Amino acid sequence: MGKHTDANNQPVGVSRRQVLGRLGVGAAGAVALGGGVAFADVDDGQLASVAAAPQTFGRLFPNLPPFAQPTERVKAALRELGRPGGIMDARDQLDKGPILLITDPALNTVNRDNQFHTAGTTFFGQFLDHDMTFDASSPLGVPTPPESIPNVRTPSFDLDSMYGAGPTASPVLYNPADKAKLLIGFGGRFEDLPRAGNGQAVIADPRNDENLMIAGIHAAFILAHNKIVGQVRAANPGQTTAQVFAAARRTLTFHYHWIIVKEFLPQIIGQPMVDQILTFGRRFYRPAVGQAFMPVEFQGAAYRFGHSMVRPSYRANLAGNADNTPFFGFIFDPSQEGIADPADLRGGSRAPRRFIGWQTFFDFRDGQVKPNKRIDTKISTALFNLPLGTIASGDPPTSLPQRNLLRHLTWSIPSGQAIATAMREPGLFSPNDFPELRPLGVGFETSTPLWYYVLKEAEVIRDGIMLGPVGTRIVGEVIIGLLQTDPNGYFQLQPNFRPTLPSAQPGKFGMTDLLRFAGVDPASRGQ
Repeated sequence: MGKHTDANNQPVGVSRRQVLGRLGVGAAGAVALGGGVAFADVDDGQLASVAAAPQTFGRLFPNLPPFAQPTERVKAALRELGRPGGIMDARDQLDKGPILLITDPALNTVNRDNQFHTAGTTFFGQFLDHDMTFDASSPLGVPTPPESIPNVRTPSFDLDSMYGAGPTASPVLYNPADKAKLLIGFGGRFEDLPRAGNGQAVIADPRNDENLMIAGIHAAFILAHNKIVGQVRAANPGQTTAQVFAAARRTLTFHYHWIIVKEFLPQIIGQPMVDQILTFGRRFYRPAVGQAFMPVEFQGAAYRFGHSMVRPSYRANLAGNADNTPFFGFIFDPSQEGIADPADLRGGSRAPRRFIGWQTFFDFRDGQVKPNKRIDTKISTALFNLPLGTIASGDPPTSLPQRNLLRHLTWSIPSGQAIATAMREPGLFSPNDFPELRPLGVGFETSTPLWYYVLKEAEVIRDGIMLGPVGTRIVGEVIIGLLQTDPNGYFQLQPNFRPTLPSAQPGKFGMTDLLRFAGVDPASRGQ
């Protein structure tokens, strides 16, 4: 299927906002497409598929002042901090090409390896992000009350980024011949997201087509759901399509939650912090069951630590090219804009080589997995010039760090130091902890934007292996809180849940097990 084209049949980029519009929804309507669905059985045995009320953003620390006032001087300092070639730019030698940036140790002195994560950790984390939060309408750099902005995603890990509002309310996502199953795309060498004739992915959240890795994870979850549907039918031949769908969704969601708690979170915040929050409770994020909200300190700052873990380039697969050689590509390459089969790893296209060989990203014990990048204040150069199609508004700036930093003004987010003090956590309180910020001349060395603070404390206190004290507390409490307050999650419905899908180690279940079950692992593909 073709790339997005204009009237002259020339490829063009499409922004996420445009995608939502072409699906027939705007920022508000997208809530209906991707709204939460209760997937427990109701009294008459039919699936309850009423979209949840639109959720808005909120605050963890409503009484703390913003890190700075939104003056032109402060805005200029934020742009300077996040500009291409500036303080945060890793200054990768992109002219050396995507292969050498991976294979030549001399070119990897800034993007240090994290031997405790695999490369896939970054993109599973991105999948989580797209499942719980989507701000499609707040003005960048303009102070805005969080409570006035809808969160297009439900603030829970209900896979609404994949399921939308369910088969009845979002029928475009489902197989018309079997409404219990989601559509899956083919036409390349392996599976792909379902696509319309113009190449646009037919999915509930267009961000899951930003790059090949996130698209591949989304496709794997589709395949896993569809396979579970077959298992449910075989075990329960008398169930209706609605009942089969509900049971399959619940099974996949429970296993997804298990991966988050047992595999992802320990990598990011450490097992001791996971255990502490589960044992002693959440201190700062404390909504009631069914009343979860998305805090801007998490959405606009702390959880964006994942941007630091993105490498400039990856090996997408081992033999995807026409001559059976590995397909290496930059995460984004501006020169590839509008090309039907781009040489970078952006999404939005279908071609035989555009699939993920998961042995690069998750550990299948074959010696092929690559480590993640450490968490620090250096951001891969490729992220300083994003394709406009990856930006919800379709507007510049295209520097991801600049956008993240200006978002602190949008939400009036407190400084890292103020939050560390409120949490009574050890932190970076001396101006000497941020000497690189002093020349900006606006006091960021003592009142630091939270995103930058979280990256710096991970770098200084944890050597980039995991988040530091403030980051672990915010990320850990919000993610565990979203899981614990989800009325359809296993914490509420089945607290003693244990995985039932096949796994390499009994009692355990991780991403490699899910990929094997979905049939996209290296062995299933003969690789």
